[in-house]
Amino acid sequence: MRYRIYVEVEYLIALSHEKKISELPTLSKRQQARLRSSYQKFDLNSAQTVKQIEAETNHDVKAIEYYIQKHCKAKLHPWIHFALTSEDINNISYTLMWCHAIKQVYVPMLTDLQKDLKRMAKKYRSVPMLAMTHGQPATPTTFGKEIAVLYKRLDRQIMQIKKHSALGKLSGATGTWSAHVSAYPKIDWVKFTSKFIKSLGLHPNTITTQIEPHDSMAESFHQVLRINSILKDLCQDLWLYVSRGILSQKKVAGEVGSSTMPHKINPIQFENAEGNLGLSNALLSHLAQKLPISRMQRDLTDSTVLRNQGVALGYSFLALKSISKGLSRITINKSKMKFELGEHWEVLAEAIQTILRKEGKVDAYEKLKNMTRGEKINESSIADFISSLKISDENRETLSNLRPESYVGKASDIIEKL
Repeated sequence: MRYRIYVEVEYLIALSHEKKISELPTLSKRQQARLRSSYQKFDLNSAQTVKQIEAETNHDVKAIEYYIQKHCKAKLHPWIHFALTSEDINNISYTLMWCHAIKQVYVPMLTDLQKDLKRMAKKYRSVPMLAMTHGQPATPTTFGKEIAVLYKRLDRQIMQIKKHSALGKLSGATGTWSAHVSAYPKIDWVKFTSKFIKSLGLHPNTITTQIEPHDSMAESFHQVLRINSILKDLCQDLWLYVSRGILSQKKVAGEVGSSTMPHKINPIQFENAEGNLGLSNALLSHLAQKLPISRMQRDLTDSTVLRNQGVALGYSFLALKSISKGLSRITINKSKMKFELGEHWEVLAEAIQTILRKEGKVDAYEKLKNMTRGEKINESSIADFISSLKISDENRETLSNLRPESYVGKASDIIEKL
């Protein structure tokens, strides 16, 4: 309601500055201030008044028009909602609501979370951990590098969401400015309405039906959807790391993890976030698929679902809060990470067979496969195998010095570039 009043009032003020509309004098600063107070001071009591009007009109935007009439003199009443259709007000209002929520609330919260990930990535850039591909022990990595992967993925999406251009239309009942032109044929209405839309921070869409097709909104929904998917990936990984014991959770005095098992500290923040991210994506997916589709020049199916855009973003915002809280409670378990690496010397098979390839051994891969696949490998068996190889002293020394905890390549170095 407040955003609809905002658009209607600013449009009325803009009309008064159009010199070719002689019947509507330029509104004074006092008149403008009085009109603007109708949305600047809009509260729950104001909303109740609008709903009372709507109970009679059975039309939400018409109720807004009548509400604004209460805040100005009768001579201005004909110019409120002049030559417009409801969708002219609604498309801009909903888009501004979404864009302002993204810019003022969502992105700042997301950026704070991203900064937390960056700090973690740098702090733990040199802490080795066993990697898992297909759930099986794989080439070691560092905890910091794995967190950095999520940081960089979010960084790309945040850049896109900040650059996104949202569209708005103000061209009448079927996108032809027919009512505008019939009243004032000498005014360049395309230029006038485009300037007005730009003044609100949107980009004008001048070729539409009655509705703005919502393509730009669908793009933004998909951006948040992708961010949600990345965050869901983060939540699941951290949950699994807690389950493996390589991450620990700080105890909170008075907190209960289970009503029957006193020892439990459950990773509920990541679980709650995952659930809310799923709800957000379900809504965003439907919004993005439904809104660009409308029968001929208009139907109301878009209006029905568009009312839920705030719900979708709300679930995502709740997830951000949960993840931030969850991150603040986790610590790494270096001893567990070291133990895991010590239990899986077979992960060095990759390095050994690669150096054997360097030596020109045509059966390098097969040798390591026969030795390690499905077998329990330890430091001693690796050392015996290296001793049996006919390779240069330099390569033998390289292999002999390898340890699972040191076999992390450039994992630490690449974090410095964040």
